[in-house]
Amino acid sequence: MTVTATVLDAPDARELAAFYQRLLGWPKGADESEWVTLRPPGGGTGLSFQSEPHYQRPTWPSRPGAQQMMSHLDIEVADLASAGAHAVAAGAVLAGVQPQPDVRIYLDPAGHPFCLWAR
Repeated sequence: MTVTATVLDAPDARELAAFYQRLLGWPKGADESEWVTLRPPGGGTGLSFQSEPHYQRPTWPSRPGAQQMMSHLDIEVADLASAGAHAVAAGAVLAGVQPQPDVRIYLDPAGHPFCLWAR
């Protein structure tokens, strides 16, 4: 068995895929109205995006009674400050709660949290 992708639901698969394409610079694979894939240039596990008409934005940080995230992406970067500026320029929003000093949590346009971290 081989894991080929993590799939993120969104109100608009193409819109969310375009954000991650700007963020990561990965080329598209499949590009359908309800399904888009991005693959890393050197191979490996990619990201897929699926339109979900009943999508609800996750709440970060989680709280009882609110839609909670089911997963998040950890993205290693060389420089946290410049990667954060790039993420914001691509369309991300810095999350209001930052629980770790060496990690920055951002929200993508559909509200999925993702973490940027540097060694």
